[in-house]
Amino acid sequence: MSETEETLANLLKEDRRFEPPADLAADANLKEEAYARAAADREGFWAEQAERLSWDRKWDQVLDWSNPPFAKWYVGGTLNAAYNCVDRHVEAGRGDKVALHWVGEPVDDKRSITYAELKDEVSQAANTLTELGVEAGDRVAIYMPMIPEAIVAMLACARIGAPHTVVFGGFSSDALASRLEDCQAKVVITADGGYRRGAPSALKPAVDEARAKAADLGHTVAKVLVVRRTGQDLGADGWDDAVDVWWHESVEQASTDHTPRAFDSEHPLYVMYTSGTTGKPKGILHTTGGYLTGAAYTHWAVFDLKPETDVYWCTADIGWVTGHSYIVYGPLANGATQVLYEGTPDSPERGRWWQIIEEYGVTLFYTAPTAIRSFMKQGREIPDRSDLSSLRILGSVGEPINPEAYVWYRHVIGGDRTPVVDTWWQTETGSIMISPLPGVTHGKPGSAMIPIPGVAAEVVTEEGEAVPNGSGGYLVLTEPWPSMLRTIWGDDERFKDTYWSRYEKQGFYFAGDGAKKDTDGDLWVLGRVDDVMNVSGHRLSTTEIESALVSHPKVAEAAVVGAKDEDTGQAVCAFVILRESALGDGASDEQSDIVAELRKHVRKEIGPIATPRQIMIVPELPKTRSGKIMRRLLRDVAEHREVGDVTTLADSSVMELISQGIDSGKGED
Repeated sequence: MSETEETLANLLKEDRRFEPPADLAADANLKEEAYARAAADREGFWAEQAERLSWDRKWDQVLDWSNPPFAKWYVGGTLNAAYNCVDRHVEAGRGDKVALHWVGEPVDDKRSITYAELKDEVSQAANTLTELGVEAGDRVAIYMPMIPEAIVAMLACARIGAPHTVVFGGFSSDALASRLEDCQAKVVITADGGYRRGAPSALKPAVDEARAKAADLGHTVAKVLVVRRTGQDLGADGWDDAVDVWWHESVEQASTDHTPRAFDSEHPLYVMYTSGTTGKPKGILHTTGGYLTGAAYTHWAVFDLKPETDVYWCTADIGWVTGHSYIVYGPLANGATQVLYEGTPDSPERGRWWQIIEEYGVTLFYTAPTAIRSFMKQGREIPDRSDLSSLRILGSVGEPINPEAYVWYRHVIGGDRTPVVDTWWQTETGSIMISPLPGVTHGKPGSAMIPIPGVAAEVVTEEGEAVPNGSGGYLVLTEPWPSMLRTIWGDDERFKDTYWSRYEKQGFYFAGDGAKKDTDGDLWVLGRVDDVMNVSGHRLSTTEIESALVSHPKVAEAAVVGAKDEDTGQAVCAFVILRESALGDGASDEQSDIVAELRKHVRKEIGPIATPRQIMIVPELPKTRSGKIMRRLLRDVAEHREVGDVTTLADSSVMELISQGIDSGKGED
């Protein structure tokens, strides 16, 4: 066993188990037999899942894997993604069903949109894009706040066969420009601005800057379609009549008659640029038939969706893949009713999310561990003010959820009656790969459990051999799946090298995550294998130490990094946010007591080798706008270096707060 595998095998023990509710298990969409059925005939199983879509022409072959790693699914089949998400529900007589309950950040700014209304708006936007010169195959960039027009824009692109690339509305003009240039976007769809924490935040100026920067790189954006959201003054230089077009003067005046065209199953649907790219952006390409099948099937199976009665809410932004798969394509293909929220969870008050759940009777709720831990920090008094009894399934996405956050989520938000589906997947996989099935699998806090029916995953050694139960290694997918990425946009060699070269002989997909199989054979995803420290020759996982810290009742959130150390090579440095109930007057003696207590706790939970050299009590952690912790910046602090680039942070002032806290003695050696 290699040092890394030994590290990945060393995990906190978790003995708590939660059985599926009896009534949910009795009426679950997928039962235990689905695992065996999918394993016995994988292609037949995926053909069955594709039948939940409407195909203009049925496929001739389920899977062509003759030229790995380049897969083709549902070969010869044709369909239209927008038709599957909108028109077919209207044609089936469900046009009056609400597709979207949209809630703006300003209080009382809300709107409910039926499937019939959505169909009309998507048709109008498709007609407008055609008038602006967009043809099938042209790329369209979308840079928008969380408003219904963002979903309309995505579906309008799909309707006319124009691959979209959605860029998160918090990214800089530089990030936008690099993406415009890389995919050669013909049109940008944006808004004058959006609302964030109660104030309008401009978007159009960033598009103008990005367009100019893209031009310097040799690419010209032909048109910019602009939604008036905030009514901000764009200024004399903020509008170019030769390029800029108002949404309300074009889309809202266009015909609602539009006939969608069927495209090949492998027609590009969208390019999604992975966050945190350096140098040339990495554009993940997803195509139509396989991706839509994967998104629709997993949304139906993992959330046990009952579209007639459920109200679903995923809190992600559509700028991330979670928003693509589990706000737009999966739920709408399934004819679900869902909530779409523009703002942040604590604006205008900290209980906003729970008020929305109560108001709309949300039954299925999908969010990130980062958000859950921030609510833990506040305490249960805030969610307890709202009636959350409508909830029947809770979901977690974005990173491994530590056991204490899982249990708090289930207990406080779910009232100890809701299964928690801890889902593992990636931008590249397109849809959920590993997750409990809420009516089948018992819940094990911190474990993503086993691959869902139809997916083949394994934990392997560096040589590609499956590890035994109780051991750790590298998480791979061993068979192709419909929603898999097809390539990196414009760079097939980079696609092969990045995801397939490590286990080329075996044909395994590997994207860099480590995992452990516990003694039951269930999977624990540990995050990136490079998030490992070498302390006195011992390999330690940052995830494990973070989990130990957060299991302490006074800790809401923790981030751990390895910092250079003359004696041990690397030393454990921890940054900790305390729960509000544990915050005292900030006196240095009190801080020292807590630091000592936490050190002792880690030593007890893992062992002396994992004891942090330094624990810093901080008010917040540096996070990207998708909620990922920027450990690189924390490493800069721990090693007393100048803090690097903070432009990708959701709040760049966080690093100043951390530095101030350390300077005032809140970090103890």
